[in-house]
Amino acid sequence: MRSIRTRFRAYHLGSAGSSFSYFADGHFTMIEARLTEESRAQVEHEMTVRCGVDHADVLHITSWDADHCNKHELLDLLNLIRPMKIECPGYDPYKDSGHGEECLEMIAEYRSRRRNTGATPIIRHITPQYIRGLEPASAKAFRDTLYNPVQIFENANDNSTVKLFRKGSFNVLSLGDVMSPIIGARLRRQRVLRSEVDVMILAHHGADNGFTTKKFLNHIEPDVAICSSDYDNMYDHPRQEIRDLLHEQGIHLKTTKTGDVIVRSTGDHTGGYEVINLIGRSTKESSRVEGLFSKKSGILDANGDTLRQRYGAKRTWPR
Repeated sequence: MRSIRTRFRAYHLGSAGSSFSYFADGHFTMIEARLTEESRAQVEHEMTVRCGVDHADVLHITSWDADHCNKHELLDLLNLIRPMKIECPGYDPYKDSGHGEECLEMIAEYRSRRRNTGATPIIRHITPQYIRGLEPASAKAFRDTLYNPVQIFENANDNSTVKLFRKGSFNVLSLGDVMSPIIGARLRRQRVLRSEVDVMILAHHGADNGFTTKKFLNHIEPDVAICSSDYDNMYDHPRQEIRDLLHEQGIHLKTTKTGDVIVRSTGDHTGGYEVINLIGRSTKESSRVEGLFSKKSGILDANGDTLRQRYGAKRTWPR
């Protein structure tokens, strides 16, 4: 397996919501459009110092809900990370609050402003039509892969973008706010997901809504589950039922309740990784899990027949 320095970070916001980043092979992706006083310094330090880049390659937004894309924080985030591509949710934001429409206007204005620099950002809406137009994922390409939405549901949460970030030495599954057991059943049948998920961001902040089930976890088998929750934990995330499920399956649970969570590749960056939970804005650790190894590190040397058997499913798409 090729050496790829890889970092994932879940940011403590000090309020309800989600914010993550994924760095692999020199490329920095910000996941969700949130930036608070609690997280700003950490985001900037992670991008410029830890990852050594001066801008984000991608801003990936899973949902138009304010806890995923906040109109009061979006402009500051865009100016800080200056993404070259913005992946927007593939459904129309509801007009009753005006929140999503204002976010879209800010994104359009950012693109217009950056056009004068000679580097016009790409704005991409991850719609069912867009996903259907992508080529089937290659087993050995290890490109980021999209799984949702494949249709538009009445419940906006189920239109969240689901994406497997798989360019690094370990992979991260982002589930947004999906809730439907039907989506869960479809995802757990995907062979790439069953073979490659190392870190899973809990759907809907770890809510017990019928999506995260024992059957789902048995099929996906992540080593680590990440839950974004604020200090007051006003929505009781993750729910105790979900905590119990994760414990029964031997999955390490880490939350942002009191500090950031860092997952980073170790050694020669060919599959080994560790998980660190920080305390507040400091570099002090509350816990650490060492000696983890990514699933794909054990299959890259497999022969062609083994790979074809493992990746036989066709309904996945690369990004």
